[in-house]
Amino acid sequence: MAGGWAKDGAEQEQIDHTVEDALQRVRSRIPAGSSLTTCEACNAAIPEGRRQALPGVRLCVTCQEAQDARQQSSGPYNRRASRDSQLR
Repeated sequence: MAGGWAKDGAEQEQIDHTVEDALQRVRSRIPAGSSLTTCEACNAAIPEGRRQALPGVRLCVTCQEAQDARQQSSGPYNRRASRDSQLR
């Protein structure tokens, strides 16, 4: 049940948007295409095993871990919803 000025179902709508945003972030990180032999960030060699395991890989393990940490620090919160639909 929504409270205040929020319409009924606002909480579920916000949860649905948060889940969709998270899925979109995950899907956007899936590599595609052919793998690189060297990391596009630091030019280190990408091992053959990594290239076979992750088709389309573009970063070495070290650079990928750093990128993942930066992306994870952005947080899982949905900032798209209107002010009236924020959970209180």
